[in-house]
Amino acid sequence: MPRAAPLRLFLRLQLGPNMAIGPGKADLLAGIAETGSIAAAAREMGMSYKRAWLLVEAMNGCFRAPLVLRARGGRGAGGARLTEEGEAVLRAYRSLQRAAEAASVPHARAIALLARRPKPRP
Repeated sequence: MPRAAPLRLFLRLQLGPNMAIGPGKADLLAGIAETGSIAAAAREMGMSYKRAWLLVEAMNGCFRAPLVLRARGGRGAGGARLTEEGEAVLRAYRSLQRAAEAASVPHARAIALLARRPKPRP
């Protein structure tokens, strides 16, 4: 019998009409923190550099202070890093995500019990 897919909760926090943070932006921030590069984080996510840069610009414009700082430079120079505000936003989002996932387990199980199951193959 095939195993059921794990239950997953996708949390998007809408902070205003043009301001939200969800799993994609949080993963991008985490990737930048890990790699020190917007381009490398985008590659790891299978995202274009342009899309990643636009998301960074949007996040930088939506908070009181920028979340990501970029250093210009050519090959071997430059890079990007999270600011203190960027680290705080990422920490708070991940904490909210963990709390929401924990709180959702009984509700998600109840919904999953009502889901249509795939028919076994002959």
